[in-house]
Amino acid sequence: MKPLPVRAAAFIILCLNLQAAGAQENSAPAAGMPGMIERFSQDRGALERLYAVEMSPARRDRLRNFHDQTLEELAAIDFGSLGSSGRIDWILLRNHLLFEQDQLAADAAKSAEITGLLPFAETIIRLEEDRRLLRHQEPRESARLVAAIPGQIDAIREDLEKQLKAGKAPGAVIGQRAARTVDQLRGALRNWNRFYSDYHPAFTWWLQDPYAKADQSLEDYAWFLREKLAGYKKGEDPPVIGDPIGREALIHHLRAAMIPYTPEELLDIAGREFAWCEAEMKRAADDLGFNGDWSKALEHVSGKHVEPGEQPALIKQLADESIAFVEEHDLVTVPDLAKETWRMEMMTPELQKQTPFFTGGEVISVAYPTSTMSHEDKLMGMRGNNIHFSRAAVHHELIPGHHLQLYMARRYNTHRSLFRTPFLIEGWALHWEMLLWDLDFQRSAEDRVGMLFWRSHRCARIIFSLRYHLGDMTAREAIDYLVERVGHERRNATAEVRRTLEGSYGPLYQAAYMLGGLQLRALHRDLAGSGKMSDKAFHDAVLLENAIPIEMIRASLSSQELEKDFATNWRFYEP
Repeated sequence: MKPLPVRAAAFIILCLNLQAAGAQENSAPAAGMPGMIERFSQDRGALERLYAVEMSPARRDRLRNFHDQTLEELAAIDFGSLGSSGRIDWILLRNHLLFEQDQLAADAAKSAEITGLLPFAETIIRLEEDRRLLRHQEPRESARLVAAIPGQIDAIREDLEKQLKAGKAPGAVIGQRAARTVDQLRGALRNWNRFYSDYHPAFTWWLQDPYAKADQSLEDYAWFLREKLAGYKKGEDPPVIGDPIGREALIHHLRAAMIPYTPEELLDIAGREFAWCEAEMKRAADDLGFNGDWSKALEHVSGKHVEPGEQPALIKQLADESIAFVEEHDLVTVPDLAKETWRMEMMTPELQKQTPFFTGGEVISVAYPTSTMSHEDKLMGMRGNNIHFSRAAVHHELIPGHHLQLYMARRYNTHRSLFRTPFLIEGWALHWEMLLWDLDFQRSAEDRVGMLFWRSHRCARIIFSLRYHLGDMTAREAIDYLVERVGHERRNATAEVRRTLEGSYGPLYQAAYMLGGLQLRALHRDLAGSGKMSDKAFHDAVLLENAIPIEMIRASLSSQELEKDFATNWRFYEP
């Protein structure tokens, strides 16, 4: 068969696209609260893609107005006419909108703290937003604005040098935040220039030299901020620098996640759970002949790792074991396709600097040393991903943990992905860690040490992350805490703290592992432990709700009568 001419093929594609568009117009839009949530998600995404510069005041104003408008639409809905699922969705959407409004205000305050370091920001934001909004721009005037950027940078650098000599310069947190914002603004200016360069002769003529100089000045200034204010040194790993938010902001985040505890109460819970872990670790050390010395037991287990090249086979074996265990005990439904479709990749050395242990979902990314690492880093990487640590983590990442959870979330109540919370995402996997311990999944004292290491680590995550944001612990102290109290290799502890404080994670993410697990443990005890539901029915029902706050899953599974003014109130922890 001869290939179609280009014009004929293009015409057919156009007809198919028009037919698809017509079908979409004729199909009924999603109804009820799911439809409203889906439309909100798409509309907000469209606005964020249009107003793409995160520091932009226009972006914040537009999103704030959009959220206000959606809150008005939500208030106009007859809450009493909604069914149980609809009421849950209504409460979740209102909660989300109110929290997002708070976050826009917090973002504005953070931007205000670095505005003085970025005298060129307004110019770049205006140029890029005018381009995106299809406003006319004069090449000569644009060249004048861009040509002024290097001089503005020289002036602020000179001023900062004086502040440094006087000991009055901004600290590392502000320096890091400003440097990252410079990177974003440089990217915005690059997008703006790419749009015109070579496509618009006058812009190319006027901007070629000013843009090149401005781009280089922005690159140099970002490094200046990192080196002079944040303490970076060329050729070395960057320092671990976070951006603590303070107690009041932590409470706002906790309320949004439907956790009715103060940060201090959560630290107390973490301490209680940590004490249990330490007692069990000493028992395991006794059984291994180390007379209660948990550090020696940990040293013994850390040395039991596979040789280079053998880690993927170990992960496959451990995945098969965990799947067989949950199916033999009839704990949860595992679809055949979920068992078939998970995959494995090896983690890059660069990523292992932030994530020293493997991560999972449909793809499990395996952390294991590479030939390019130093001898010391190779040994620490092998010890930190030993056989018994891995056995305690594979079921967390795959089945019955994240892979099964995400598999179901992509298929049921998908509109609720907007409300995804780590208290359910990570709490689900932690619930299984605790339940499998109760069901004697561990085969030996070494397995117990492996499981207790991770459980202690989850307690420590609550402690160091909350204390950091409260201003009671530095990043360096957090690293030391993981080494001395949990038994981490120092390289891995540094990567863990770096990931916590500098990544894309929210301030409660690390605390959410253990706390979410304790929430699900309490709900499991109330419903499955009381005989109201079987283990399988309980776990299947949780998966169908998607990754929403666990208090809302509790409301659904217990048929709770919800009111419009619902506020979080479930005190789930029982020592």
